[in-house]
Amino acid sequence: MKSTTLLSLLAAAAAATAPLTAAHAGHDHHDHDRHWSAADLEELENKWGTDFGFSGINTFAHLPHFKCLTQPKNSFDIGVIGAPFDTAVSYRPGARFGPRAIRAASARQTSLRGYNPRASLNPYASWATVVDCGDIPITPFDNSLALRQMSEGFSELSTRRSSPQNAASAATYLQTPKLLTLGGDHSIALPALRALKAKYNKPIAVVHFDAHLDTWHPSKYPSYWLDLDDPNTQSFFTHGNMFWMAATEGLIANGSSIHAGLRTRLSDEDDNVNDDQQGFTRISTDDIDDMGVSGIVQTILAKVPKDYPVYLSIDIDVIDPGLAPGTGTPEPGGWSTRELIRILRGIQGLNVVGADIVEVSPAYDGATEATALAAAQVAFEVLTSMVKRGLIEQAEIKTVPEGKSEL
Repeated sequence: MKSTTLLSLLAAAAAATAPLTAAHAGHDHHDHDRHWSAADLEELENKWGTDFGFSGINTFAHLPHFKCLTQPKNSFDIGVIGAPFDTAVSYRPGARFGPRAIRAASARQTSLRGYNPRASLNPYASWATVVDCGDIPITPFDNSLALRQMSEGFSELSTRRSSPQNAASAATYLQTPKLLTLGGDHSIALPALRALKAKYNKPIAVVHFDAHLDTWHPSKYPSYWLDLDDPNTQSFFTHGNMFWMAATEGLIANGSSIHAGLRTRLSDEDDNVNDDQQGFTRISTDDIDDMGVSGIVQTILAKVPKDYPVYLSIDIDVIDPGLAPGTGTPEPGGWSTRELIRILRGIQGLNVVGADIVEVSPAYDGATEATALAAAQVAFEVLTSMVKRGLIEQAEIKTVPEGKSEL
């Protein structure tokens, strides 16, 4: 009796479902063939196109996303690219998860509420088409292959086009796409500089915020197994000597580059001598006590030519580990997040053609996400400054008297 009742119920359910399924199939077919007008699509966007900070796919600041490396026909003006690599670290690994953590921490940034009062602009709603380019696929098993992948990846991205409305702009800053790289450990700066040197056909000025020099000679990591006479030694490539490698390759503008926020221990005074030979000016963390934020800003601006191509490289460990603990090589006594951001705001007029934010290692961050949040805010400030630089150049062009050259 019970089985008969069950069979009857199943049959009734099937009968009730059949017409609904057929009707739904017909509806799907109808919608597939429907002509969607611009007004229809606008209504759908207005109804369903807005995310809260906690919803939506995890892209940086809810930006539109496409894989820039595999879709060369898609143009952009500023691309956020992840470099999830950390097998060149000397202490704590984990920065391969940095891009993911920074994107998650950027969730409260949206184009809807992206207005930056200090700059009087919204970087997500100005002249620049800003996109999330995804990540460069990088092997964790072979650092020489990883360096090749990153070098070719940045080189490939350097061939991309700016958005159509800016490609023919009189403002040269608008004509070439810029990349903001989310690391990853700091070694990713080397392949980025290789691509920029090739693109601009000149060494690049580096403005480097870090607790550490990162210009160490490989011999400063002594080992019985290290062959200093072999230029292809894989262990030369680390997050502590990628700028040494860049200098030996002629990628860095000697005399126009600067470190800021230094407080590292040295092997001996030769470390500074070696850094001098690579043409860096050093600003220590303690200098801010004597010079103030404005003094740090003026020192940087006095050293780096305003219109020269600049690579802005920001190791999150420039911030004190009490405020940003989630990093690979923490050094107590650093700047506050606010001080770093104010300095970045002060140098917004520089010709930044590429930038990175590196060494965010979320496994050491804890539940507060303090380090990732700091990195996401720093990224917002860098993007703002890139957009501001373009607007400044546009304004300068418009003020040129008639009959004069625009640039």
